[in-house]
Amino acid sequence: MKISEVTTPDLPALLPLMRAYCDFYEVAPTDQDLTAISQALIENPTTDGVQFLAADATGSAVGFATVYWSWSTTSGGRIGIMHDLFVTESGRGSGAAQALIEACATATTAHGGLELIWQTALENSRAQAVYDKTGASKSTWHEYDLPT
Repeated sequence: MKISEVTTPDLPALLPLMRAYCDFYEVAPTDQDLTAISQALIENPTTDGVQFLAADATGSAVGFATVYWSWSTTSGGRIGIMHDLFVTESGRGSGAAQALIEACATATTAHGGLELIWQTALENSRAQAVYDKTGASKSTWHEYDLPT
């Protein structure tokens, strides 16, 4: 499994993964909007965050993760927020998810972050099984969304 930070030449391989991730969560941002997110991260990795791409032994993209930089008063410093983690059906069970989480954690540490946090849908039990193996602990927070 090869994990690399996303660069502009990776965007054609990344976009279908981002689209599949959005399809899983039944949301439909445009391809242009998804590409704009990736391009912003490529252009501003120290202020905004980074994306990672997982490729299998044949070089095929099988997953991606996105970590954004933020701050946490309750942690007392900078944190990484992994908003996106997706692995294709063919890549599941290959270690891609764990490798992507590790890449996000390593990047967070390198960026001065104290912790990496993330969330998943309550019904996404497959992802939760992977997350439970990482040594992370489940949060006691409930999330709220307020469209603006």
